[in-house]
Amino acid sequence: MTATPIHPDQNHLLAALPDAVKSRIFPLLKLVEMNLGDVIYESGQSIEFVYFPTNCIISLLYVMLDGASAEISVVGNEGLAGIAVFMGGESTPSRTIVQSKGLAYRMPSSELRTEFNNHAEVRVLMLRYTQALITQMSQTAVCNRHHSIDQQLCRWLLLSLDRLPDNHLTMTQELIANMLGVRREGVTEAAGKLQKLGVIEYHRGHITVIDRPRLEVLCCECYAVVKRETDRLKPNRLTA
Repeated sequence: MTATPIHPDQNHLLAALPDAVKSRIFPLLKLVEMNLGDVIYESGQSIEFVYFPTNCIISLLYVMLDGASAEISVVGNEGLAGIAVFMGGESTPSRTIVQSKGLAYRMPSSELRTEFNNHAEVRVLMLRYTQALITQMSQTAVCNRHHSIDQQLCRWLLLSLDRLPDNHLTMTQELIANMLGVRREGVTEAAGKLQKLGVIEYHRGHITVIDRPRLEVLCCECYAVVKRETDRLKPNRLTA
């Protein structure tokens, strides 16, 4: 079977650009493989490239001095990794890694910064996405503080599903625990409950969600808050 061709329009931000902007930006894009666990940026590292995922998921993690970590946000085909380049920071205090393998379009950060500074339509689009990402970060902090591991796992699964082409995730319980900032045993117990309820199937690092409606019912309100804001700010086709 022939694989489905990958095109920049599979990323929502790139698809929303006016044709005049696409003609400038698309030639600068390079399709790259994103492998599970690849580190895109380290804390404090100058950002040389930004990434527009098509069918992969990128995770922003904060890593403590003792090695413990917790996920701040996830980025999929709705956005990009590397917002610091047009927000004035040039680097980020978080580590950015590939959570789910796939493909993404890479672009020199200096080129995106130039587009952001010189063209209002690009600036508006990037800032709307940044607002949605800030909402996700804020709600993640609230969820990690006030909700159970079971609810956090449901939220994490739903956010991941929204950014994948199917209902299958490849992710070990250890990696999920690192993302959520909890003990592996807690993830094992929470995943076991979901499997007994017939919501997911889990086997050796492969998770298949078989009852999404039930998963949404079991989740806390945090997922719905993030999804509403992301949908509200989802870019419509901008006019040149």
